[in-house]
Amino acid sequence: MSDTLPLCPECASEHVYEMPPLLVCPMCGHEWAASEAVDAAPSAGGSGSGEAGGDGATVVRDSVGNVLADGDTVTVVTSLKVKGSLSIKAGTKVRNIRLIEPVNGHDIDCKIDGFGAMQLKSSVVKKV
Repeated sequence: MSDTLPLCPECASEHVYEMPPLLVCPMCGHEWAASEAVDAAPSAGGSGSGEAGGDGATVVRDSVGNVLADGDTVTVVTSLKVKGSLSIKAGTKVRNIRLIEPVNGHDIDCKIDGFGAMQLKSSVVKKV
């Protein structure tokens, strides 16, 4: 803990603390991986080979903070009511997701066996 922690990338607060594996800002609630802070730090000596932040690509994270990508397999963490009397049970595995631009907070496009094509929020899934 002798290392100094970086400023929050969202609000530039200096009151950042570690909650492994993430860094957390209590001022704005932003959470990010410690490796992202090292990649973004100017003293890291990198030549810009880390994740590009200025190209407009958004990072989609699941309910526990794992980064999601196209083709990943996820598990639904809470039961979801679907129109009618059907519901998707917690623990349902969803294969081969596709990330999309958020539509009403739904940023995952997928096909669920027995339900068909639908969109999910990344906050209700966990990467397998």
